[in-house]
Amino acid sequence: MADDTPEDTPEYVIPPGGGVPWMDFTRDETHRPPERDLEITDVSTMTLQGNFRWGLVKVETDAGVSGIGEVHGSGPDDPGRLEGQNPLDVERLRDVMWEPGPGVEMALWDIKGKVLDVPVYELLGGKYRDEVRVYCDTHGGESLGEAQSGSVDPREVYTPRSYAEAAREVVDAGFDALKFDLDVRTHADVDTAARRLDNEAIEHKVSLVEAVREEIGDDVDLGFDLHWNFTVETATRLATKLEPYDLAWLEDPVPPRKYDAHRRVREATSVPIMTGENLRDPGEFKQMLDAEGMDVAAPDPHNCGGLRNFERIANLCDLEGIPVVAHNIASPVATVAAAHAAAAVPNFVALEYHAFDVPWWEDLVSRTGESGPILANGRIDLPEGPGLGIEIDPDVAERYALEGEESIF
Repeated sequence: MADDTPEDTPEYVIPPGGGVPWMDFTRDETHRPPERDLEITDVSTMTLQGNFRWGLVKVETDAGVSGIGEVHGSGPDDPGRLEGQNPLDVERLRDVMWEPGPGVEMALWDIKGKVLDVPVYELLGGKYRDEVRVYCDTHGGESLGEAQSGSVDPREVYTPRSYAEAAREVVDAGFDALKFDLDVRTHADVDTAARRLDNEAIEHKVSLVEAVREEIGDDVDLGFDLHWNFTVETATRLATKLEPYDLAWLEDPVPPRKYDAHRRVREATSVPIMTGENLRDPGEFKQMLDAEGMDVAAPDPHNCGGLRNFERIANLCDLEGIPVVAHNIASPVATVAAAHAAAAVPNFVALEYHAFDVPWWEDLVSRTGESGPILANGRIDLPEGPGLGIEIDPDVAERYALEGEESIF
């Protein structure tokens, strides 16, 4: 049979994820004044090795304006779908990309701020605060790898003294809020699959908390992280033992998205229960809110879809009287981006800093048109330069890039 299909009929292509492409958010033309009629020409990525892998993203345009962002690990799978699109349509381009990655979204906000000559926080609705409070993720003990290996008694590594000394160092550096991991081992041969702590293990953890609180006093906010590791029974027993120490939060006591399990732990203790770094969008946060499973929310702009979703999540939480303590394990690029979003919501408390032991963290970026460090005395003064208000130092980025990575700066 002859093919009567006209030659100019567009080829039908199944979109990523399958399904009929009923919604087409791409636009070949937009109607804007020339100064805002931009097109994306390239999206590139570069991965650095900090204490985590930091995936830097750069979006370039035909106007010579570029933006930067950051993702965990590597960049988006198909950034080429953005080429030819106007970067100012941040929300629409999230739909074009389906799963664009927050790094691309951060870079689009950076471009938009530069084009309009305003900081990103202005694009997110303005600011509630001029500076963003930062809490320091802190680690006690030396030879942590050895402690995990089973070759030594973990209690000889994770000691009350080591925790207290680490806390003192962080507080002396200017932080008035900090967090420790509390899911450290007590027995070398513990059955981790059971997700249960015996009484000896619980008393060891209580001794760590007690030592830190005695060292830093009651005026410093103190949280502890359990990294989703325990049963409701164990988390409840531990939380009850920690009630005398006036903790700011106990984070992720049970596995993520177990909404009722979080509620049961929360109802059994006066210690505030925090969760959220593994919840991926406003819908999952709404489920946790509906289950009454948290006292404090910890959305991560990397993981929840970017700055706009972070703002949406914070607003949902605000309706229920839930404060936000943002999770963050990023380089200064995404940390500053998160600070812009944190400044734009009312119920923000603190932003995580997870690079106390990375000496070149501050060297990676500088403020645009301003001087001074990014982070000082446990605070980030909001950059007032256009966009994110920071610039990458290409030499530092190249020095700490993974082997085989080409510089994009």
